Parts: sequence; C-alpha cells; structure tokens
Amino acid sequence: FTAQAPEGVGEEKYDATAAAMIAQMKYGSGVLFYRLEQLEKNLGIPLPAATQWEIAKGAAEKARSAHEELIREAAQGEVLHNDDTSMRVLHLARPLDDQRTGAFTSGVVSIAKSRSPRTGLCPWGEEGRRIALFFTGRRHAGENIADVLQRRAAELPAPVQMCDASSSNTSAYPEGVKILLDNCLAHGRRQFVEIMANFPTECRFVMEQLGSVYHNDALARRGKMSADERLRFHQEHSRAVMESLHAWMKTQMDEHLTEPNSGLGQAIQYMRRHWSALTLFLRQPRAPLDNTIVERALKKAILHRKNALYFKTENGAHVGDLFMSLIHTCEWNGVASLGYLIALQKHARKVAEHPAAGMPWNYRDTLAQAEQSSVSL
Repeated sequence: FTAQAPEGVGEEKYDATAAAMIAQMKYGSGVLFYRLEQLEKNLGIPLPAATQWEIAKGAAEKARSAHEELIREAAQGEVLHNDDTSMRVLHLARPLDDQRTGAFTSGVVSIAKSRSPRTGLCPWGEEGRRIALFFTGRRHAGENIADVLQRRAAELPAPVQMCDASSSNTSAYPEGVKILLDNCLAHGRRQFVEIMANFPTECRFVMEQLGSVYHNDALARRGKMSADERLRFHQEHSRAVMESLHAWMKTQMDEHLTEPNSGLGQAIQYMRRHWSALTLFLRQPRAPLDNTIVERALKKAILHRKNALYFKTENGAHVGDLFMSLIHTCEWNGVASLGYLIALQKHARKVAEHPAAGMPWNYRDTLAQAEQSSVSL
C-alpha cells in the first residue's frame, strides 16, 4: 500500500527550489558540489555530490528553451562584446581534423540601449538590457559570436562588435551579416602602462591623452546624452586629442625617435596598426571605448575555474554555461536569479511554448498576467 502524499506535495523527490538553489550555489557563487555536500550533511540533510549533479542536469533541461531564447535575443543587440579565457575540460572530444589542444570559455555580452518613452532617444548614461552568454569548448570567441549572429534578424543594421585586436576574437561571419569592428582602447593603453618604468615621459603623454578621452566619455554618461549627442561631443572634444596622439606616434616612428623593436615601439605600432578600429567611437554613435564589460562577465567563469579547476565533461561544461548565462543576465538586469531559476523549473512547459515571455526582464509580468487570467476565469 502506498500512502497518499499530502496536498500540495508533488511526485518529484526534490522540489524546484532545491534544483534552483543547487544551480545558484554551484554556478552563481562558486560553491563546489562536494562542499555543498558537507554543508548539507552538517544540516542533517544528506545530499551527495553525484545527486546534486543529476538534479542540476535535470534543471538545465527544463531551462534550455529559455537559454536558446536568450541567445536569440542577444543576437539582436546593438553592441556585442566578446573575449576568451582559458578553461580546462577533462574529457573533451576532438574531431580528427582539429589540431587545437586548448579549451576556452568565451564570453559574449549583448547590449540593447534603453530608449526614453518621451523622446525615443537612447540615454548614453543609462544602459539598457544586457545579456551575458558563455560558451565552453575548443572554439574561440570569434567563432562563438559568429554562431550567435546567425540568429540576427536580417532587417537590423550592422551591430558594433567590441573586442581586443586578437585574431581569435573575429571570425568568418554568416552570409549577409556585417559588423562594425571596434577595438578596445584599454588594451592599447595597457601596453604603455606595462612599460611605464622604462619610458616614463612618453608613456605619461599617451596616458594623459587617452585620459582626456575617457574624461569626455564620463561627461557624456553623466549628462545622460543620447548616443548621437555623445558622438557629436566626442567629435568636438576628443577628435583633436586622438589626431594629436596619432601624429605624435607617427613622428616617433618616421623620424626614428623610438626603436621599433623596443617596448615603446611595439606599443606604438599596435596602436597605429589598429587605429581605425580603436577610433570607431569618433564615427559611430553606439561604439564603446573598451571591452571591460565582458572581462567583468568572464569573472563568473574564472570563479568556477578557480574553485573547481575544470569541467569534467563537455556536457558538464554546457550545463555550467547555461546556468552562468541565466544567472549573470539576471544580475545585470536587476532580477533575483534564484527566483527566476525557480520559476523556470515550475513553469518549464509554458516557457518552452512561449520562451520570449519567460525572459529575466519580463517573467514576473507574465506570471502576474497568468494569475489574473486564472482569477478572472
């Protein structure tokens, strides 16, 4: 004889809140399954690490449709940042024709600028919707962002792609998709910072010039200028600064004032070689100055690497990517990620049917409307 379960208790052994909390602790806060096992043991609730993984894997299946929709939404962004960090996967299948030996976690951050309901303008000082995506495997960031852009609507204008000048951050894009390449000014500046002790006068001049540009950008953000207003502001106040810096670097090399093979010479040549992409902010209203936003996002993957050291399998890496994408997107949009993960578990079927209504920024409204409809009926 099987006893009847109390009213309100489902057939599943573990509630949706348990699955959401395990995912939050592991992929949001960096608490390892084994450490969580010890914590649960001390609380008198045995929960082996292997069981935690099975619960997290099942929860990932229920959230997969939301993750797919998140990728589609990210492809429609106005500005896309991307970068790589190394990641170890113990059992990672490699095609016979692939000679790569490394594994990476790519971060892609998509930004759609918010628009004022009164003017329709985009306040540069107020960031709009942000979406963070993570992809772990043998592929580099450029290949992963190309896959994301395959889902971009054809009628949308070319997005700005912000990355550093590494060749791994760009790739062959889908047919019909064009991008506006924007390189990170902070990476160029960093090369002068590293050689400051050897070339103090020259490096100080470069950093003061770039400091003026960043100051102008801060003024535009503080004044909540629209993207077009910010562009005009930079053209009026930053163009002359950048032209002066470019002329100085040209003089240093053409007149042999700097040895090309020295640290200063290499830093100058890097800036000159990528000058067009480094100065896109003087020609495009949406172009940011640097790529620091995706570097901050990658700290979520670095936290996992620091604590867990590796993913065991490729499937484990995909589960981690899914939860880190959902959790970090929630954080950037001011949404409590635990509540969102619980909602995805409880309403998995409805989210699968209408994934666009189950995004972090609108799922509460969707649940409220569903509740009102059921009450009215």
